[in-house]
Amino acid sequence: MNYPHLFEPIKIGGVTVRNRIFAAPIGHPDNLLGKFTDDAIAVFERKAMGGAAVVTHGESSVDCKYGKRFGINLSLDTQQPKRGLAKFADAVRRHGALPSMELLHPGNKSVPNTETIGIGFTAPVVYGPSATVINGIEVQEMPEDIIWEIIEKYAISAKNCQNAGFGMVMVHAGHGWLPNQFMCGRTNRREDQWGGSLENRARFTIEIVDAIHKACGKDFPVEVRISSTEVIDGGYTAEDGAAFAQLLEGHADLINCSVGYGEGLADSYRTMTLTHPCMYREDGVNVKYAGIVKSHMKYTPISAVGALSDPAMMEEIIASGTADIVEVGRGLICDPELPNKARDGREDEITHCMRCFYCFSNGIARGAFWCALNPDTNREIALTKAQTPVVPKKVLIVGGGIGGMRAAITAAENGHEVILCEKGDRLGGHIRCEDKVPFKKHLKEYLDQQEKKILESNIDVRLNTEVTPEYAKEIGADALIAALGARPVKPDLPGIDGANVYGAEEVYVNPDLVKENAVILGAGLVGTELALYLKSLGKNATVIEMAEKMEPGDNALGVMAIQVQFREQGMKINFKTKATRIDEGGVYAETEEGEKYFPADTVIYAVGQKALSDEAMALYDCAGRFYLLGDCMVPNNIADANKMGKTIALDIGRI
Repeated sequence: MNYPHLFEPIKIGGVTVRNRIFAAPIGHPDNLLGKFTDDAIAVFERKAMGGAAVVTHGESSVDCKYGKRFGINLSLDTQQPKRGLAKFADAVRRHGALPSMELLHPGNKSVPNTETIGIGFTAPVVYGPSATVINGIEVQEMPEDIIWEIIEKYAISAKNCQNAGFGMVMVHAGHGWLPNQFMCGRTNRREDQWGGSLENRARFTIEIVDAIHKACGKDFPVEVRISSTEVIDGGYTAEDGAAFAQLLEGHADLINCSVGYGEGLADSYRTMTLTHPCMYREDGVNVKYAGIVKSHMKYTPISAVGALSDPAMMEEIIASGTADIVEVGRGLICDPELPNKARDGREDEITHCMRCFYCFSNGIARGAFWCALNPDTNREIALTKAQTPVVPKKVLIVGGGIGGMRAAITAAENGHEVILCEKGDRLGGHIRCEDKVPFKKHLKEYLDQQEKKILESNIDVRLNTEVTPEYAKEIGADALIAALGARPVKPDLPGIDGANVYGAEEVYVNPDLVKENAVILGAGLVGTELALYLKSLGKNATVIEMAEKMEPGDNALGVMAIQVQFREQGMKINFKTKATRIDEGGVYAETEEGEKYFPADTVIYAVGQKALSDEAMALYDCAGRFYLLGDCMVPNNIADANKMGKTIALDIGRI
């Protein structure tokens, strides 16, 4: 069989699960108040259907009195979420997977006087292992009676989950939450039995696990997630994390080895992109730390997590003894069918997460974990309803970029006759210019995958074909989808047509156009990622931007990841800097300090895109139905193109 180690069942506590792929904990805003909407449950159920052995719901509070950051946090120590928990557990269990719940306490990161509707307010005081100040809030040292009260809250919360049908819980003892605060000597300065030696600092976590086993039974699996290392300078090491894990042996049934924390350290700004690896870090970047912990253990299984989506890598992790289990978060948001595809030998059909943070950013800002590459994610119910019987139609799609390819595949799957015309010589659109960029390798894989699906289907693909109104009318389509995209804006500046000036797309395709030093006009996604790419090639890139800051758009965490990379690489974005003219030696610009000259052998413009809306609108009367898709409406993003491409195609021919 494919990947025999990955798909070997494993026993955790008294429960045997079907394979070694666990869906890592992810919360959902719709569930946090205990509502557990059908849309939210469908996100997790899809992972169970896709073959994950355990599906874990994340970020749920065990203490509505002392332990909430937000009023919407799920209150597991009450009966409020009882019905929602039962619905969730049933949705996962009925597909043969085990439902699990992450138990979380913010500790010194809690917010006082926070209201939870239907429950009331948190206490006016915040407790942590030791007294400190966090975000202007005074944190008091936790009295011992409160310590025992909170330990009991963990047990109550676990029992409530068990009663609702959950087969397992995860105690979050990493990422700076309360057990991690107790474990870390930097934040735990106590001199009693809960502080001092590592044995004392680990006591809080051990007592939690033992209390849960006492409440739920010794065979009820208790997983403990730890930060096996803080990674950054000044933080504790993987050897420290391994020593902590050794103390959990005989108590925890599984130890989940994540990374990160960093409270009070100068490099803490890096933590988010290390704990949740961004696209600029290699695949499986944190697995080695799980291996260090594993090497210190006698019998407790270890799971690895972070930037995993390749079943071959997962198989090697387990076969080599680096870890016993792999946990996948965003990889199963992007493709919840990953386990089934891997077991079936359909690896080439797996859509690999490109770790762009679009899902997390939208979860925070809009309450839905939408995915840039998978338009079905968090739309499972809506798109299922949209798949109604159709009357087959002839569909002309103009433009073979991301949106056009998605529309073509969906329309063909729906039984339509599809003609896909692309002006260039290859499918994928202008974003193909980034094919050589190492940190965009999963995007390239996705484009290649979509192209392969189309070329192996019955879709009539016409490359090097510019569609005019006359050409479109001659085809006689029932529906026309204009997916022409957008083109780069060329700024109107003196010297813009100089021999040393190029558009960003040209440089992505041929980075050798830059000798040593480049100035990039524009600090959007295109310009800043190009700067990082050039830096990786040993070239220097200075970015100038007339605005005050980078605009987050739909992906605030993606922008944050770029900013982290710039800091790590010692690079700078010159904001409030407006280019005024270009000469053969560089760029003149207006700054707050006056005119400044930025020397460079190459000048690159990346100042935005202009929708090809006029070209698209010229086709509006060339078929019975007319649709605009993606950037030719207004320049947007990959997620928007994929979403529109799928749903527009589903609209065609509906009865």
